[in-house]
Amino acid sequence: MFVRAIIGSSYNSRQYTRWGNFYYFYYWGGTMISNQILQSTIDGLKNITRKDLSVVEKEGKVIATTEENMIGRQIDAIENFVGSQADSQLILGYQYFKVYDNGIPEYVIQVKGEDEDGYRIGKIAAFQIQSLLVAYKERYDKDNFIKNLLLDNLLLVDIYSRAKKLHIENNIRRIVYLIETNIDKDMNIVEIVRSIFPAKTKDFVTAVDEHSIILVKELREKETMDEIEKIAKMISDTLSTELDVKVYISIGTVVSDLKDVSRSYKEAKMALEVGKIFESDKYIVNYEKLGIGRLIYQLPLSLCKMFIKEVLHGLTMDDFDDETLATVNKFFENNLNVSETSRQLYIHRNTLVYRLDKLQKMTGLDLRNFDDAIIFKITLMVSKYMMYMDKMVY
Repeated sequence: MFVRAIIGSSYNSRQYTRWGNFYYFYYWGGTMISNQILQSTIDGLKNITRKDLSVVEKEGKVIATTEENMIGRQIDAIENFVGSQADSQLILGYQYFKVYDNGIPEYVIQVKGEDEDGYRIGKIAAFQIQSLLVAYKERYDKDNFIKNLLLDNLLLVDIYSRAKKLHIENNIRRIVYLIETNIDKDMNIVEIVRSIFPAKTKDFVTAVDEHSIILVKELREKETMDEIEKIAKMISDTLSTELDVKVYISIGTVVSDLKDVSRSYKEAKMALEVGKIFESDKYIVNYEKLGIGRLIYQLPLSLCKMFIKEVLHGLTMDDFDDETLATVNKFFENNLNVSETSRQLYIHRNTLVYRLDKLQKMTGLDLRNFDDAIIFKITLMVSKYMMYMDKMVY
């Protein structure tokens, strides 16, 4: 039984279950290679050899082929061939070759024709698919290790011993990117992200759920935060261009030990949530730049309600009109500068002063005073947090 957590490929005999934040596909005697990869492989072989080939499941169903009208066809003779001792067999103008996984037949290669070239090509195709099985299994052994690492499901001694067996270095700078899209679950975003870093075999990409994936990225020794954010921008631009969807990316902190990768993941996860609340206009959010929003996010709702009640004296944010709130936000953006704010709002300075005086009468807070401005800024952020949590509940 093999376990993976990837979306958007065609697989057989699969069941879904959930463990922590991960959705896993359990394969009972199945493989880890998508039909798309198998099709691409035999298409390449046909381009070289000019021979028609098909990949057949051990139950007899054709899942990849270069012949028209063969896909999905059931070949009854396959079952007897799989159960036999022979590695190859000639049946009704086709040659068949077994592909093994740990000594057990996993696929059958079908080659059209009875000649010696067909036999040689069939053996080459079987060897190629078998090599893919080995490579994919090794990659997903590493993926499963990373998933357990992210979920804190490994003892400290197991982390280092298993990493050594899988040839994963320990004291390397790494960072976690959490990528969320509204992409349809049938599209393979995992493979698209992997393709962005084709030469970086030490990077790990794995699915979180139907809409989110994790990238554990190895960093150079002196890679700066600006460069780290540029990587996020590159991922966002690539996915937005290829899939025409909105992409949200959050970034954890840099860690230098394998055992701390899970911490970077938790930070990225928090950054994604905090960004949605306080920086909804941004598509890339860095944990290290969350500021006071990170603190508010961790406050209990009861304390938030108490704070709002004390500051606003029974008022709620619904009692402030949109014009007032827009004025306040622009005032904060311009560091409490009355002249610059009135200029950007295209209003007279006295009009801005009037609006600030009106707010002071309602709340007792004069936003031209730094301390009062801080209190009201926090009030706005706490109110946003409470509204977000209410939506999550309902």
